[in-house]
Amino acid sequence: MTQKLFMHSKNKINIYNDPLIIDKHTFYSRLMLGTGKYRNLKEATDSINKSEASIVTVAIRRAQYAKNQGKSNLIDGLNWNKLWLLPNTAGCQTVEEAIRIASISLEINKKIGQADNSFIKLEIISDPKYLLPDPIGTLKAAEYLVNKNFTVLPYINADPILAKQLEDIGCATVMPLGSPIGSGQGLKNLYNIQIIIDNAKIPVIIDAGIGKASEANIAMELGASAVLLNTAVAQSQKPASMALAMKLAVLAGRYSFKAGQMTKKYVGQPSSPIKNIIK
Repeated sequence: MTQKLFMHSKNKINIYNDPLIIDKHTFYSRLMLGTGKYRNLKEATDSINKSEASIVTVAIRRAQYAKNQGKSNLIDGLNWNKLWLLPNTAGCQTVEEAIRIASISLEINKKIGQADNSFIKLEIISDPKYLLPDPIGTLKAAEYLVNKNFTVLPYINADPILAKQLEDIGCATVMPLGSPIGSGQGLKNLYNIQIIIDNAKIPVIIDAGIGKASEANIAMELGASAVLLNTAVAQSQKPASMALAMKLAVLAGRYSFKAGQMTKKYVGQPSSPIKNIIK
């Protein structure tokens, strides 16, 4: 039995009749949005609303800092009856750090009324230049957190072997990067991403590197279950408009994938019949 469906309007289920299911939780939108790098709080909330995302991710360390400083922040400013929080361990460089920060997320979830939320986006990044995830540390931390009943969504490089190992130990999804975080380089390893998608029995969420709507569309046309992005929206000239573009791109890509794309041919094929034509 799946749990509460997170959506903005009940009539949308007829339009988006293809919900995303993660660990028995059901979400109508396949676009996930990050909350960092916005110029101000209004731009962030407007973008989230325009995107109609079901899931938003917040860095636990950032949330804790804002709380301790007594400043207005997204944790207090969003409607958590319509949104599902995906806390993340951004900024962690070691297994120990990630596990400690993940434990704090349960407190935040209770505060916003999501006591049943055990989701954690696992990020362990010891590389300060390229921000590539640590595969060994991620696997170790993921195994520990899964055993502690967290719903683990690990951020990884586009590594098909690691993706399968994480699935085998009980992760709820795998989240391969398109290219480095915040780079806007798009999907740089389509072949490996396709292998991950083809072999996964859990949702595959493309996370990081997407810079424009067409790249989100391509990710979904490959068969990805969802797309998570942040900088492409937050650092655009009109974030709310870009959020809308990303929503439509993800939706179009999903419809295209589900429709079954035509087979490519090496020669031209007439679109009209060539027999019994008027001469």
